Amino acid sequence: MNQTPSPFVANAGEENPTAEIGRPEAVLKTSALHGAILNATNFSIIATDEKGIIQFFNVGAEGMLGYTAAEVVNKINPCDLHDLDELMAHAEALNKDYGKSFKPGFEALTFKASRGIDDVHELTFICKDGKRLPVSVSVSVLRDESGVIIGYLHMGTSNAANKRVEADLRTARLSAEKASLAKSDFLVQLSHELRIPLQVILGFVQIMESSIPPPPLSQQQNLTQIHLAGRYLLDLSNGILDLALIASDNVALSPEPADLAEVMRRCQALLEPQARKRRIIVTFPLFDTPCFVNADQTRLKQVLMNLLVNAIKYNKPGGAVTVACGPGLKSPNSIRISVSDTGKGMPPEKVLQLFQPFNRLGQENGEEQGLGIGLVVSRKLVELMGGTIEVESVAGEGSVFWIEFGTAEAPLVTEAKHVTVEPPAMLVDSPIRTLLYVEDNLPNLKLVEQIIARRPDLRLLTATDGKRGIESARVNQPEVILMDINMPGMTGLEALQILRRDPSTAHIPIIALSANAMPHDIAKGLEAGFFNYVTKPMRVDEFMEALDAALRFSRLTYTGVVEND
Repeated sequence: MNQTPSPFVANAGEENPTAEIGRPEAVLKTSALHGAILNATNFSIIATDEKGIIQFFNVGAEGMLGYTAAEVVNKINPCDLHDLDELMAHAEALNKDYGKSFKPGFEALTFKASRGIDDVHELTFICKDGKRLPVSVSVSVLRDESGVIIGYLHMGTSNAANKRVEADLRTARLSAEKASLAKSDFLVQLSHELRIPLQVILGFVQIMESSIPPPPLSQQQNLTQIHLAGRYLLDLSNGILDLALIASDNVALSPEPADLAEVMRRCQALLEPQARKRRIIVTFPLFDTPCFVNADQTRLKQVLMNLLVNAIKYNKPGGAVTVACGPGLKSPNSIRISVSDTGKGMPPEKVLQLFQPFNRLGQENGEEQGLGIGLVVSRKLVELMGGTIEVESVAGEGSVFWIEFGTAEAPLVTEAKHVTVEPPAMLVDSPIRTLLYVEDNLPNLKLVEQIIARRPDLRLLTATDGKRGIESARVNQPEVILMDINMPGMTGLEALQILRRDPSTAHIPIIALSANAMPHDIAKGLEAGFFNYVTKPMRVDEFMEALDAALRFSRLTYTGVVEND
């Protein structure tokens, strides 16, 4: 390609290094310099005179725009190669910033450069064939030896590659998000499928354990082992749900002043049987004054229970676990809760791996069961609640885990309004009350049948799908309805809406009995109008409490409430 000589760059054949002023001779091998600029293909170099007429047009500019140097040099200015709307927007921005009245064109394009201000524009080249090419253009001023402006240098780099990279990154990010969502959905579905058989296993075990007369001692021991195994599977299911929530950033938290003394009491009550079995002495702090931290109390108990269970599980027989509370070290307005044990401890390299999911640090073949997800979930929950969690461990001596949260003011206590229910005079001789259970899983139907069979004041009707359940509710007018959610043909939520819209059934309290145990599932169900939401596998005593509350509500529909101030 033929290039018109530029007044700003020495001719390619010149070997005189004094063509450029004040430069080392080694740099100014002008034939090499001019050749490199002329033949650069990765970026465009366009030089103009002070009026904006193009004087130099390198190979990169020819390749980007499709024009030869002969077609543009001494004929047009760079603005003729750019999108007019973008030049207008650039001029309007300058008018706003500098209070001037620029017209879209060369003066606006070079205004900042003429005042010694670095200027880079995101513009679009209009190529010879009409294609549009997004570019970043850097404009610099050219001066003679006396400092007078003699022209401008426009260096452009194509944004097409960058935009392709950005598009690829967006595609990759969307694919990763889709894969993460698919993984979370799979984990949720897996947890749901685990809960369905666990409902039957744990439900029938509870019935057999509480039967009268009690089973022989040998059978009690067998039932205990089945119960423990079922509870372990349930814990795994809950851990899977927590992982799915964390992966989807959908963890539901209710930050509030959490009562540490109450949290400790609950943990102690839950841990005592396990600690006694392993001959571990667990010491909890005494609280002389109320102590509150800013956290979700339920999740705080979950984190603390996980630390305590691990401290007992990986301790030595006859060892000790000590729970302590004191001022935080991260902030003056914080409280540190530590859990220390007298177990085997860990070397530094294993401490670094503690919070990796599914990493059991070589305990896979040990006696203790687990997936290695408890600490991962605990760490995420602590961080989401604004706290910190750390660990120190010495091999052969034991470990200390601690969590730290900001302090909180004690919540205001308001006097509750007492509500008492006057039972009807005929309560003792009241007729048998009717329940309706809508469930497509036959083992679950059998389980609830046996539970209700222990209540002589109740009789149970069943329906195996939503349509039959609605028909039965309209005909039999039960006092309470138990409703599964995932049923073929019509879901429990759809059946609920139909029953709520029907004046003949709108008053009946409906309890959801479902393996959909995600917090948003429970919230969705309660918002839709369920009286209560019981997750599978259920604890029989908790189920009976929910049932009795619904029966009381149903009775109030007819007997009323007496309020005492």
